[in-house]
This record gives sequence, structure tokens and C-alpha cells, in this order.
Amino acid sequence: MLLVVHAALTWVLVGLILTIQLVHYPLFARVGAAGYAAYQRGHVTRITWLVAPLMLAELVTGVGLALRPPPFLSAASAGVGLALIVLIWLSTALVQSPAHGRLTAGFDPAWHGRLVATNWWRTLAWLTRGVLVGWWLLLAVA
Repeated sequence: MLLVVHAALTWVLVGLILTIQLVHYPLFARVGAAGYAAYQRGHVTRITWLVAPLMLAELVTGVGLALRPPPFLSAASAGVGLALIVLIWLSTALVQSPAHGRLTAGFDPAWHGRLVATNWWRTLAWLTRGVLVGWWLLLAVA
């Protein structure tokens, strides 16, 4: 059951990061200078309420799987999954959050470009997690 919950959380986050990366972040450049700072602050507040509980739940279930992997799941594979979660959290805290913080002062094309470019690493990490967790589900039913 833990694996199913973990997989659901991961795939919700994969969908969310793809929406943010492919739709939301590129549209930041079209908001307009007059309302951009308020828009960015609103984005940060609203997205945090959505993503933080999901990320925390993914972390907790990922730790649970790494500490007590099911019989069909190697400790190494569970460890890779957890390492990817840690990388995503580090990227969020050290790269994306500071970029959003800079953008709350107003639109800056350089910071916006940095946010979009660096977020690809986080997006790819979550996509990799999605594939990995999908593989785990296949192992569970095999």
C-alpha cells in the first residue's frame, strides 16, 4: 500500500512540474511589468500551499520505502529513488526558491530565464522518479 500511495504522489508531482515548466513559467514573461511583483508573490504563496504537502508526503513515503523496501524492491533502487527526492528538494530550496524570491521584486528577464532553465533539472529528476516508481509498480505485480 505504501508503494501505491508513493507512486500516486510522485505522478501527481510529475504532472504538476510538467504543467509549471511547460505552461506556467513561460507565461511569466507575458504578465506585464505593472502587476508582475504582485503576480509573483501570489504564485509563490498559492503554489506553496499546493506543492509543499505533496512534496513532504512524497519524502515521507520515500523514506519509508528506503528504510523498509518491499521484498521485490532492492535497497539500491529505493535509495536511488530517495536520492532523487533529496536532489529535487535541494534544487527547490537552493535554486528555484531564490529565483522566485528575486522575481517578487519585479520581472527580470535574466532571473526568469535562469528559473526556466534550471527548473529543467528538477523536471527531469521528477520524470526519472516517475519512470522509476512505475518500474517498481511493475515489479510489484510481476
